[in-house]
Amino acid sequence: MNLVAPPEHPFAQFVRILGKGKRGARNMTREEAREAMGMLLDGKVEDTQLGAFLMLLRHKEESAEELAGFAEAIRQRLNAPQIAVDIDWPTYAGKKRHLPWFLLAIKALAGSGLRILIHGGGAHTAGRLYSEQLLQTLEIPLCADWSEVGAALDKHNLAFTPLGTWAPQLQRMIDLRNTLGLRSPIHSLARILNPLGARVGLQSIFHPGYQAVHREASQLLGDHAIVVKGEGGEIEVNPDGICHLYGTENGENWDEEWPALSTQRHVKPESLDPQQLLAFWRGERQDSYGELAVQSTMALALHALGHERQAAFAEARRRWDARQLSE
Repeated sequence: MNLVAPPEHPFAQFVRILGKGKRGARNMTREEAREAMGMLLDGKVEDTQLGAFLMLLRHKEESAEELAGFAEAIRQRLNAPQIAVDIDWPTYAGKKRHLPWFLLAIKALAGSGLRILIHGGGAHTAGRLYSEQLLQTLEIPLCADWSEVGAALDKHNLAFTPLGTWAPQLQRMIDLRNTLGLRSPIHSLARILNPLGARVGLQSIFHPGYQAVHREASQLLGDHAIVVKGEGGEIEVNPDGICHLYGTENGENWDEEWPALSTQRHVKPESLDPQQLLAFWRGERQDSYGELAVQSTMALALHALGHERQAAFAEARRRWDARQLSE
């Protein structure tokens, strides 16, 4: 009979930190989070530990220090080349109430000369329309590696890269959504990564009160970022409500509130037809919600790059009106 206790798995300490009861559990330090994510990325964790870790984090909710530590571990392993990017635009939520008007904002901004990297994690929840499903329709280049990203940015100022091509371990964690029954913290972590070190990172965090945590994490990382509660969880200003901007730049945090652009709430469409986006882009149909959503989202991005709010809206209108010239 073997009476010698088996050694504890090295990752068990991180599960214990998060799960040791109401009084014993605590947040991980930034260094602990960096080490834990490093082990996850390096394949040094059992599947049972991965599931427990993700769900304990989900239940507790991540701290800014944990998010920063996770992001540092990921960035250290990316081996991404130096590619100039103006705006990092993560899209991980999918839309279910309104069309993804932000994709037209991106196209117009890219057509006006801004280099924009889009990245997403695929269709993980039923009943939502994801950016990946519209790339061909909207002629947004899909890139399989960093070389293709660089070429697409040079040619079109625009590139979409799936999370699975540059961080397959994170994509696997996202794909556990239907196994675990809940979205894991990786959905929000992916928004903060800014893998190519763009001049500014835009983030949309839907859950109230959590935007400030992401802003603090970006501050810890030394990034220039703006976090909003975008429509449906995507980086899209909802013109029917107040939009609060949580910004950080050069280590300083700032807040700004944009008023609603419409006096009445728009009725959501009965269905989401991507062809309506194309028709609107071509000027073949009108949509009051879409017009306000596109131009205010463009203004948000321009504001992040240094335009004052009023000037950003004027510049957004100018660039939108000139979009046909840049196709």
